[in-house]
Amino acid sequence: MTGAQQSLKIPHKKLTASTKLGVFIATAAATLLIVSCSNPPLKEEASAVDTPVTHTNPALWPTLKLPFDPAQTAIINKKVAAIVSQMTLEQKVGQMTQAEVGFVTPEDVKKYHLGSVLEGGGSYLDGNKFATIDDWLAKLDAFYEAAMDTSDGGLPIPLIWGTDSVHGHNKVIGATIFPHNIGLGATNNPELVRKIGEVTAIETMVLGKDWTFAPEISVTRNDRWGRTYEGYSEDAALVASLGQAAIEGLQGSIADGTFMDGRRLLATAKHYVGDGGTVDGVDRADNIATEQELIDIHSPGYFSAIESGVLSIMASHSSWQGTRMHGHRYLIKDILKNKLGFDGFVVGDWNSHALVDGCEPDNCPEAIAAGLDMFMVPEHWKSFITNTVQQVRDGVVPESHIDDAVSRILRSKFRAGIMTAPKPSARQLAGNTALFGAPEHIQLARQAVRESAVLLKNNNAALPLKPNSRVLVTGSAADDIGRQSGGWTISWQGTGTTNEDFPQGKSIWQGIKTHVEAAGGHAEYQANGEYTQKPDVAIMVFGEKPYAEWQGDIKTLAWQPGDHSDAKLMETLKAQGIKVISVFISGRPLWLNREINASDAFIAAWLPGSQGAGVADLLFTDQQGKMTYDFTGTLPLSWPKAPDQYEVNVGDDDYDPLFPFGYGLNYTSTQKHIPTLNTDPGNALDDLIMNTPLFKGRAREPWQLFVGSKGKKTLYENNLISHNAIISVSEADQETQGDAIDVKWSGKGNGEISLRVSDVPLNFNEYIDNNSIIAFDVYRLTKAQKPIYLQASDTNKSHKIDITLKFNAAPVNEWNRLSVDIACFKEAGLDINYIVEALGFVTNGKVNARFANIQIEPNMADKAAFRCR
Repeated sequence: MTGAQQSLKIPHKKLTASTKLGVFIATAAATLLIVSCSNPPLKEEASAVDTPVTHTNPALWPTLKLPFDPAQTAIINKKVAAIVSQMTLEQKVGQMTQAEVGFVTPEDVKKYHLGSVLEGGGSYLDGNKFATIDDWLAKLDAFYEAAMDTSDGGLPIPLIWGTDSVHGHNKVIGATIFPHNIGLGATNNPELVRKIGEVTAIETMVLGKDWTFAPEISVTRNDRWGRTYEGYSEDAALVASLGQAAIEGLQGSIADGTFMDGRRLLATAKHYVGDGGTVDGVDRADNIATEQELIDIHSPGYFSAIESGVLSIMASHSSWQGTRMHGHRYLIKDILKNKLGFDGFVVGDWNSHALVDGCEPDNCPEAIAAGLDMFMVPEHWKSFITNTVQQVRDGVVPESHIDDAVSRILRSKFRAGIMTAPKPSARQLAGNTALFGAPEHIQLARQAVRESAVLLKNNNAALPLKPNSRVLVTGSAADDIGRQSGGWTISWQGTGTTNEDFPQGKSIWQGIKTHVEAAGGHAEYQANGEYTQKPDVAIMVFGEKPYAEWQGDIKTLAWQPGDHSDAKLMETLKAQGIKVISVFISGRPLWLNREINASDAFIAAWLPGSQGAGVADLLFTDQQGKMTYDFTGTLPLSWPKAPDQYEVNVGDDDYDPLFPFGYGLNYTSTQKHIPTLNTDPGNALDDLIMNTPLFKGRAREPWQLFVGSKGKKTLYENNLISHNAIISVSEADQETQGDAIDVKWSGKGNGEISLRVSDVPLNFNEYIDNNSIIAFDVYRLTKAQKPIYLQASDTNKSHKIDITLKFNAAPVNEWNRLSVDIACFKEAGLDINYIVEALGFVTNGKVNARFANIQIEPNMADKAAFRCR
């Protein structure tokens, strides 16, 4: 540690640590299992897939105070029992099944008695990104009417429509987009979060939808995790507080009589449990915490959610101590349902039951035995119903398990008012366009942006700025609302958007321009830092590009390792005597000491959403020189001191962050001068380029995926279909949602997909020295009718390797691993010092194949499928 680091004493606001959660943790005397009068357990029957539970202790878990009136619950239970007694087995299993809108029709809903339909993060209504409110209402009405059609002898049970309204109704153009949860964690303002929940419910219900998969109440313990920004904090107490506020905003409060009052929808607490604490921060991986740690750190948000009356809880993709949550009977059935008394329903995540040992997307009795109630089976739901019905008839699955699941689903539908609600278009808020992106909602979002920004550095009172200054705005994220909004914004990964997709949005640049020009100043925007006249101040807006879920997992917390283009731009401006104000857009804290050093003031703006002008509100005084707004945001996650300080959480015995949890400067407090920070990463980045994916679900920086034909190359954005007459590319699945691409060549011309760098060519000499290969997974759907090639390029020329024989010899409809020795390209004459295309697939013949997991692997040249040494 350098002397500068040793002298860095940073003030912070003390907040309660997650280890002091007495409000949630059970006393030793609370050892009896809950027997809820509102949800009497069904008599257990033996199951062929039940397994004994060992090394666990239910007595460690708390006894909760359930929110629902027992008398009212008894009335609902009686209604539910009457319906279940009339249902056929097929109808019951249909209620347990949730299909994705792209794979189901209203006729299917009627025939199979489906309990729910969802719109996936990567899909649009009938493929139309610009579907209107009326389009949505018409579609939802058709599904509702199909569910209520009794002409075939079925029962009239309305379905519920699931959507990811996780920071506003972010799937639909024109909605108010709020900061992601990490920013709301920085506000530490439960009342603000509650109001955001209310607005999110209102705007979602304008389209007739009645269920959101929110809030995320994960406790983030490793910032490499791709879902870090979806959690509120590393601190369990803060997560529990804000999670409760979000649920009461979305569903209303039982205490104040607003619960499901016609302006609210079903909420979902997710992802149960421990997904924020997986090994190495890898999404969908294993959490190895002790049971007490699971209770103290990862569960308090579920305790407050249950006590708030949350109607559904979503199981996690992840595991606990080696057992997948979707098949974890102890944590779902024994703890969540029996011990904690949750009597709503547990919904699965996208095909995640298929990750349970012995399961497939359409076949998983193990998850039924574990207590999963509703299965998210996007595509293979018909065979899931067929298989499950047969498993009950064969005695593999007791029908009592089915009855319990259906009863829970129907109970929540009754409590939500769904069972008596009219069709979607006739509901209280449906079609009220004045409420969709309403001015008061926009103002609330702008307030949330202001309260979420955290001022990390303000040396020599660099802020606030006078608005009548000459201001240069620079950086790649300054005028990009989609980048400000992050993942889960219009598309699943948040990619493929333009500012025009946010008709009421304001970028940070637009907000700055308005402030400055209103005061008679001059504002200029140049992303590359150039200017027409030397400015008084440069505001640099930069940061992460959008990502979601596992595609956002990273290996280092270092920002731009080996590149540093942002820091170099700041340093260039600083060397010219220009004051530099940095605004960092990110879904997590990252190590960027060089960038902080180059900044006079540094702001962590997180992912502020569509109202970037809220950031500009904080930067300037009014025209009279008085502060209009001050910074109030504080760090919801500790800021790392080194690029490999992946786990630095308040309450840890070895807690030693750069900026601690709860830290945040403002204009009125005594300012601390931040000394020059250490920029030496040590050995933390030595293995970064080894075994690093070039493409895994999406192209990884600095690579980009291009689709080309006839000499034209178009950047491919994840989750979108890129199509022309020669080649089309769309999302596909290998092991999980969206981790592959499906490529169709028409045979009408030469078409290619290629991983290319858009800026500086890369030096591949190190890969030659360590005998590296480029490996990839290929799934052949058809035979190549003409030669198909691998291609690599330097700045002047390309080289192709014919892979037709091995490609056509691979089994059809199976994944196969192929690879090429990188030295082959050097021997073919490519300049290894200036590589611009790492790998491409090229043919002018007709063929259909899927590709996934493209990666450079060292010391594997002798095992390459295509060798040259």
